[in-house]
Amino acid sequence: MIAVEELVKYYGTNLAVDRLSFTVNDGEIVGLLGPNGAGKTTVLRCVTGIVQKSSGRIIVDGLDMATDEQEVKRRLAFVPETPSPFELLTVQEHLRFIAMAYGTTDGLDERTDELLARFELAEKRKELVLSLSKGMKQKLAIACAFVHNATNFLFDEPLIGVDPKGMRTLKDMMLEARGDGRAVLISTHMLDTAEHLCDRILILQKGVKLAEGRLDELHLRARMGEDATLEDVFLTLTEEGKSVESAGVPGL
Repeated sequence: MIAVEELVKYYGTNLAVDRLSFTVNDGEIVGLLGPNGAGKTTVLRCVTGIVQKSSGRIIVDGLDMATDEQEVKRRLAFVPETPSPFELLTVQEHLRFIAMAYGTTDGLDERTDELLARFELAEKRKELVLSLSKGMKQKLAIACAFVHNATNFLFDEPLIGVDPKGMRTLKDMMLEARGDGRAVLISTHMLDTAEHLCDRILILQKGVKLAEGRLDELHLRARMGEDATLEDVFLTLTEEGKSVESAGVPGL
C-alpha cells in the first residue's frame, strides 16, 4: 500500500505539489490524471525518493520513506516516461543487473525467459540495449519493473511508444499485479485506458487534488450522467478548476 500524506514540493519558489494526500490500497489500480504541468511526474518521483519532498510523509507498506528509505525502495518498482537504461549491457544482462540490485536472483532465469517472451524481446536478449528502438527500450524498462519482487508499482506514461501488443501485455500484467494484492499507480493522458483499467481516479491541477474517486463518484462530482466518459468528466472538472482559480476562490 502507498499512502501520501500532505505532500508538498517546491522547486525554488515554484509550488509544484500542494498538500496532496491519497492512498493506493493493496489490490488496487489508481490512475493519476491531470493537464500538462499538473505535478503528476513530481508526485511519482517524490513517492519513489528520486526527488526530495519539501514536506509531508510517504508511507509504503507501513514503512516511512524518511526512516526506512532502503526498505521502502526495495518494495517499489518505477517506470519513468523516458527510461535511461544502461545501453552497454545486453538485454539479458540488464534484467540480471536489476534483479541483483534488489537481491532477487532466485528463479531469475525463468522470470527472464517469461518477461522477454511476453514483451517480444526474446530474440534481442543478447543484443546491446544501445541497439534497441525507443519502443523496445520502453518494454525493457517495464520488464525490469516486474523482474524483482516489488509490492507497489508506479508507471509514468508507460504506454507511450509501445506497440499494441506491448500495451495489451502491460495492461494484463497490471491486472495480474492487482490480483496478487499489489498496489499500482499509473500516470497517463490516455483517458480511455484509465477508464477501463483503473479502480479509482485522482485528478490533479497545478499540484492540487481536483477530484478523487471511482468513475461513478466522479460523475456525481462533475454533475454528469453515468453515460459520460472519463474524458467528458476530466474536461468538465479541469475547466471548473480553471474558473475557480481565475475567480480567486481558495480551494474547490
